[in-house]
Amino acid sequence: MIQPWKKLSSKHAGDFRIFTIRSDVKISPRTSREHDFYVIDAVNWVNVLAITTEKELVMVEQFRHGSETVELEIPGGMIDKEDVSPLEAGLRELKEETGYEGVNGRIIGKVYPNPAIMSNTCYTVLVENCVKKHEISLDSGEDLLTMTVPLGQLDDLVRSGKIGHSLVAVALYHLDLWRRKPESMII
Repeated sequence: MIQPWKKLSSKHAGDFRIFTIRSDVKISPRTSREHDFYVIDAVNWVNVLAITTEKELVMVEQFRHGSETVELEIPGGMIDKEDVSPLEAGLRELKEETGYEGVNGRIIGKVYPNPAIMSNTCYTVLVENCVKKHEISLDSGEDLLTMTVPLGQLDDLVRSGKIGHSLVAVALYHLDLWRRKPESMII
């Protein structure tokens, strides 16, 4: 049976505005040997599946600096300290990035973006019957184009590579699971 590794020490290794890095020394329960690990501490994130009254998904296109590609994604972002919950953060991000709002918002998924090296969680929020009611309110570092995509086209967009962001793909999987059996998606 796999056992947790005991942490012997932890020290701050860097601060990079949107994340910090720490160095942990841990001991292997199998070999009793010490090992150094670097962990990226980032705030939790949220992604929003906003379904319109026409059964389309609200999506955004934006340039991503890591991959240097324009990506087709769902609205989302960091959960701010002021946000009471991941759900509230998702509703805020949806309104800011797209101007849409809807009803029956709820969390239908939760994943660890990269548990090998990251400590944060990404939540998937579902909002139904969304309509555009507000002007967008982008941060100075954001440049987004909002669009809607029929739900029936999502598989082809992932299959063709047009949707390449892994956290968006997992959110779409959560949507697929919810559509097949909504009562099972209680997080």
